[in-house]
Amino acid sequence: MHHRIEINRAPVLTLWAAVVAERLGFDWQEALTLGRAVAGLNAYSKGKALGLFEPTPEAVREKRDQLRRQKGAFSIDLLNRKVPAVHTEAGIRALQKDQPTNPASVMDYLKRAFGAAFDDARNAMALLAGAHEPQELAAAGYRLYEEFRPVIPAGVRGWGAKGCLDLDQIRAMAREVR
Repeated sequence: MHHRIEINRAPVLTLWAAVVAERLGFDWQEALTLGRAVAGLNAYSKGKALGLFEPTPEAVREKRDQLRRQKGAFSIDLLNRKVPAVHTEAGIRALQKDQPTNPASVMDYLKRAFGAAFDDARNAMALLAGAHEPQELAAAGYRLYEEFRPVIPAGVRGWGAKGCLDLDQIRAMAREVR
């Protein structure tokens, strides 16, 4: 059993958001795409705040919103983010760059990032998510993530930096709820 992992925050948030989405009733394939979108939206927001990205011009944003509406897109609220999504033959899929996200690519990303610790990390997060009623988890999910996410340097120095994800802390948080 893994206890601690050196890892960047993006895959941690991706996995946590997927686990939360699954607890809220989405199937695992749907949840993976939603998790990836939450992490992407978070990274973009932080990148803008750090001056690493230019904000999207209003005209481009309006055109993108119009295209999404034409595709039948809708929003799913997850971890304080409005995730654009569509219904596909395979189920709900989050949109990234106006295309449905491939859950297999998200799973590959997570397996690479977590390595041999993937199952232990997913199980620890599922234990924490399962310790909360879905409605409570929907409201508190991001706050919980803030409690266990890896600590990294502030500002630009922390962009892409690895920190320690303590799986024992996540398991202890689950036990405290029960």
